Amino acid sequence: MKQSLRRNTKIYDDSPVPLTPEGLKRLERRLLRLKQALPNLISETARTAAYGDRSDNAEYKDAKSTLRRTHRQIWSIEQQLRKVQIINSDKNNFSTVQLGSTVVLESQKGIKKTFQIVGSYETNPGRGRISHLSPLGAALMNHAKGNVITFKTAQGHQEYRILEIR
Repeated sequence: MKQSLRRNTKIYDDSPVPLTPEGLKRLERRLLRLKQALPNLISETARTAAYGDRSDNAEYKDAKSTLRRTHRQIWSIEQQLRKVQIINSDKNNFSTVQLGSTVVLESQKGIKKTFQIVGSYETNPGRGRISHLSPLGAALMNHAKGNVITFKTAQGHQEYRILEIR
């Protein structure tokens, strides 16, 4: 019986990473914190490696795993920073919904909700920040004040009227 080998391949995405100026600052601060943590993580890995047999050394395995994870995170953030495209809400055309727009919506039941349209790296639905790729975000893109948009959710179709774009 022939066994197939599964390769550990990553798909590299060259698409831009839309970020607000605040999101860029957060990402740069996170990268700095990770890089500052490296010397301690390297020391900890070396210290635990000195305990002897690495195959049975749980502390070494944990330290090495943390070091690898930190290196991956640094690499990932550096890749994101190379592809950053700043969302400049000052230059947004307020006649239609764009990345960086803040949109006030009204549901069929008269409930008003406010969302900011951001890139997928900055989403936080609990704080009203939704991705332009989410079902609601995608449905809102390029629509104008007064338009009624419909989009599909797990509970069925939802409908909102755009009251304001800022």
